[in-house]
Amino acid sequence: MEHNALMQWRKAERARLIAARLALAPETLEAWRHSIDTVLERAFPGLAGKTLALCWPIKNEYDARHLASRLRGRGARTVLPVVVAPRTPLVFREWHPGVKLAEGALGIPYPADTEPLVPAVVLLPMNGWDAQGYRLGYGGGFFDRTLAAMASKPVVIGVSYEMARIETIHPQTWDIPVDYLVTERGLYRRDPEGLAFLGVPEPGGAGALASPVCYADERHFGGEPI
Repeated sequence: MEHNALMQWRKAERARLIAARLALAPETLEAWRHSIDTVLERAFPGLAGKTLALCWPIKNEYDARHLASRLRGRGARTVLPVVVAPRTPLVFREWHPGVKLAEGALGIPYPADTEPLVPAVVLLPMNGWDAQGYRLGYGGGFFDRTLAAMASKPVVIGVSYEMARIETIHPQTWDIPVDYLVTERGLYRRDPEGLAFLGVPEPGGAGALASPVCYADERHFGGEPI
């Protein structure tokens, strides 16, 4: 697809998907949040103790703040992305309740003066997602640019809803797929052939999913599974 046509297509698709998400009932959003929280905690028990990047929820996105609160209680540090300048990689600053927030692009809050940290894991909201694990974001390219610039790439876990699945986002050379995707349905892992659905982990499984699917925590940092 020619570049201008692609940008117009993505803009229209983004608007369609956001409008559908904004039409969701509050009780539906809350039920899906609980489902996503459950999958994340069961599939990635090692999130506790890691530095975790999340995004402040807007426009009925998955709200990771509830999960973040529980993880901080088990030793995690949480950070939010900060836009430094256009076409520049993001930085991540520590956030928890009580941290002073400023208002950034799209009215999204960000930590005003806490220290920058490098996340080991990123929870990345997706307006749309395709079978190869590519994300339709808000069009600024900040996360792709940031991930490409990081010396040590974090594990990227996309978070979205099943209704946001599309056939393809028509990925370009700068688009970076997620490593995993969690929706209200369960967990996906990106394999060479694309996203493979792993299901919903059993409670107390220490990150292992039932046979015949594989482990969600095969990716390691410093010898410790996520």
